[in-house]
Amino acid sequence: MRRAKRRRVEPVTQTGVYRTELGTIFRISEEEDGHLSVQLLKRALWVPGPIGMVGLRLAPTTARLTARQVRALPR
Repeated sequence: MRRAKRRRVEPVTQTGVYRTELGTIFRISEEEDGHLSVQLLKRALWVPGPIGMVGLRLAPTTARLTARQVRALPR
């Protein structure tokens, strides 16, 4: 009898990167299980941010960055 190969499944993460009217850049990551996390771009580093910033992505003065703009940011 042949054994079925186990395939490792990586968790899916969706990320959006945004810029507020005042220039703050932040990203929100959503894990497959629905867990949200926020990171702020401080100088050239991504640092943990307050979860309350999640709502800012819906503000009319906050813009979602394009793929090209995101690639230009520090990783």
